[in-house]
Amino acid sequence: MDYQQILNTIQEEMSYRDVTGKVASYIPELAKVDQKKFGMHVYCGDQKNFSFGDSEEKFSIQSISKVFTLAIAMRLMGEDLWDRLNVEPSGDPFNSLTQLEYESGIPRNPFINAGALVISDILLDQLDDPKQELLDFVRKITGDDDIHYDKKVASSEKSTGYRNIALVNYIKALGNIKCDVEPIVDFYFHQCSLAMSCKQLSRAFMIFANRGKILETNEKILKPKTVKRINALMQTCGFYDEAGEFSFQVGLPGKSGVGGGIVAIHPDNYSVAVWSPILNEKGNSELGMKALERFTTLTGVSVF
Repeated sequence: MDYQQILNTIQEEMSYRDVTGKVASYIPELAKVDQKKFGMHVYCGDQKNFSFGDSEEKFSIQSISKVFTLAIAMRLMGEDLWDRLNVEPSGDPFNSLTQLEYESGIPRNPFINAGALVISDILLDQLDDPKQELLDFVRKITGDDDIHYDKKVASSEKSTGYRNIALVNYIKALGNIKCDVEPIVDFYFHQCSLAMSCKQLSRAFMIFANRGKILETNEKILKPKTVKRINALMQTCGFYDEAGEFSFQVGLPGKSGVGGGIVAIHPDNYSVAVWSPILNEKGNSELGMKALERFTTLTGVSVF
């Protein structure tokens, strides 16, 4: 497979001028990002790399980080985690409060904000220093220590994050939050502020394409059963109320973030990350969605 030629074709075909969405202005720091940015990186099972554009420039990964925190929580709790979270697609926007009341404070899945905040509560309850342990986990699976929180983005999220604060208070009132609200949202805003490049993200997500093992060292980090569960959730819930559309168009398990990043994997084959900050009305990268559709069409390879 000539991945580089396929990526070159995608780069030639697509431009930020072809999309009609907007950057995520509700987080002030994200509104400052150059909407012209566009990069893509493929990391293959044979450790070969292919890329174009701004693939090595770091950006705020936002909700992509929820895959990492879920993986850590599953290592800590195993199947007991699902006493506090469900595994169904939400069908609602990522920051919706509406389902919590009639579902007794149990978030529909770990990737909507309510679910990720419950995960944050679990990590705060069980880890001595969850911020550092999240960094350590991501650095380990990428083999790269140059991964950090973007303090400006974390502060920007805190200044406007009233809805997330409301979510934690509401879930706590319904009995599914143990820790204090302030440290939970502080951790959550920091995890979303993680700054990574497409190159780093594609390498990190190879753990989910390689049955829980670090590709370069063969070190087992996650159980195959855990990876199966996470990949299934990415397939069904990784794009909020556009998860079905992503499966239909792209045909890979993946996760998006409002920073404009998307990562997707093909088990035993590759991990691919794309970044374009302009979002569609569902909060997913408009150009990123199109680029990944072209990628699986041109390669002829998806999970279906």
